[in-house]
Amino acid sequence: MNSYERFCFNLLGKRMKGQREQYASLRNDLVSSRSKTPFEVYLSTALVSSFIAGFGMAAVLGAVSYLLDIPTLVSKMYKGQVPDMMYGLSAYSLILGTIFTVIVSLVFFGGFTYVAFLIYPSITAGNRRRSIDSGIPYAINYVTSMSTAGITPAEVFRLLGDSPIYGESAVEARYIAREIDIFGRDLIDALRIVSASTPSPRMKEFLQGSMASIASGGNLTDYFRTKAKQYALEYRQSQKQFLDTLGLMAESYVTAIVAGMLFLIILQSIMSVLGGEKTPLMLYAVIYLMIPFGTMMFVIMISSMTPET
Repeated sequence: MNSYERFCFNLLGKRMKGQREQYASLRNDLVSSRSKTPFEVYLSTALVSSFIAGFGMAAVLGAVSYLLDIPTLVSKMYKGQVPDMMYGLSAYSLILGTIFTVIVSLVFFGGFTYVAFLIYPSITAGNRRRSIDSGIPYAINYVTSMSTAGITPAEVFRLLGDSPIYGESAVEARYIAREIDIFGRDLIDALRIVSASTPSPRMKEFLQGSMASIASGGNLTDYFRTKAKQYALEYRQSQKQFLDTLGLMAESYVTAIVAGMLFLIILQSIMSVLGGEKTPLMLYAVIYLMIPFGTMMFVIMISSMTPET
């Protein structure tokens, strides 16, 4: 907790302690993302940051609006009909426009900052889930090899946690080792706690199966070996499915963005020439808006679908 977070917690921390039930989803996301910031500190920081961003941008944009006399410029550019009751307020357009700018800026930037703080832990947890799901076949192969060598289950997870090459799977293993070494819990309790907070359904299933195997006295090595084969098969299937989807996305991009936009450009060019338009706005919209925006959407979609490596 840095000095800024400490300041926010000292300011609002006591009030945030009563909001734990209301923000249950945020608390779960913070735990799943393995954030080191406590819930009360994070929510206090979110609220204070929202107020600072909202009031700061409201002050800046309000000052710009007032000094540059933007409301008056906008009113002069407007050519439409104005209700009769608005004519009496025309003399106060600068003040009213500045107040409107301040209020809108306060609500927009403050609300945007607050929402960003609320959804950031879920995004981080989602990234961790993808990383765990992609690396868990290799992590379980490592666990199987260690268990086959006769190493105890607790030490197996401790060794996995000390192997950074397995990424977020090693992070989950370190939390298991922490529950055992620092809090003095047995292996089953440690597996239960971590399985309840991990963002990956595959890791949750694996840990719960390990708990059941240990509690029933089953052969844990055989269970590890079985899960390693299962997850390796599922990973190959998911990769094949991703490649098929990527091929479909590529065909859609060529059809919609390349061929479709080329057709629109040719069509709008012909219509502009025949209509004698000096400023073909629709053609400009296709070239400068639709093509970049469509390409950006495809990039975002493919990036969100691409599994972690």
